Amino acid sequence: MRSRRFTRLTIRHAAVRCASLMALCLTATAHAEEPLSADRPDFVESSSVVGKGRFQLETGFTSEHHKADGVKERATSTPTLLRFGLSDSLEFRVSSDGILRLRSEDTATGITTRERGYGDLNLGIKWNTHEGDAASSTPAMAWLLHADLETGSRAFRGDGVRPSLRFVAEWALPNDWSVGVMPGIFADKNQDGDRYVGGIAAITVGKSWTDRFRTYVELAGQQLASRKNGGNIVTWDTGATYLITNDVQVDIGLAWAATKNAPDFAWGVGLAVRF
Repeated sequence: MRSRRFTRLTIRHAAVRCASLMALCLTATAHAEEPLSADRPDFVESSSVVGKGRFQLETGFTSEHHKADGVKERATSTPTLLRFGLSDSLEFRVSSDGILRLRSEDTATGITTRERGYGDLNLGIKWNTHEGDAASSTPAMAWLLHADLETGSRAFRGDGVRPSLRFVAEWALPNDWSVGVMPGIFADKNQDGDRYVGGIAAITVGKSWTDRFRTYVELAGQQLASRKNGGNIVTWDTGATYLITNDVQVDIGLAWAATKNAPDFAWGVGLAVRF
């Protein structure tokens, strides 16, 4: 009887020790993991991928205000991006502008119209080709290939498949500064149904004030095209991110028009979570 009790206690103590050891290992692993790198809230994408077998959800709320030709517009959206790591250098991406609402007011007549619906679905891949090296001033680099699909509500649906290709390069600079650039091209259709090719060009400068708090300023050429094809949409952006944990980040972003066709003002808040 005494022997059996001793055996049970020994097994129980061994199990507790094993569980404690596993918990310590998991804790050490969690603390050792690098903080997540999100593609939001700035326009320039990050060069990093989420890692093999990992999911990352990035979502938020955005409000845009614009007035032109006697019409005042206010648009809201819930941009959402889901990233899944296919390998340590490649990820699959699904994104959308989410729930969209547009309020338009004709200042001359006072007539107001409202549209509600869902944005088109976007599928893509990101390929991280180089890891950065601050010592040799080598940038981290990645390619992004995306395609917008004609899947949204009628009021917000695009015309056909619209592909885009972007290249990202990020430099880590002294004193926790960083610079990122993102040139690219895209194909779309104008209001006449004619297909055209436009450009993308953006640069962002960031500063990490602590291990968790970062700010940035940015010049974002989201669309570079002729007037017939929608004109240039360029904004001045700024914002901040804060890491609650290595797997959870919150953010805020502000934008002002740098060209006539861009929204006069926009703001947004967001969340990124890695699983």
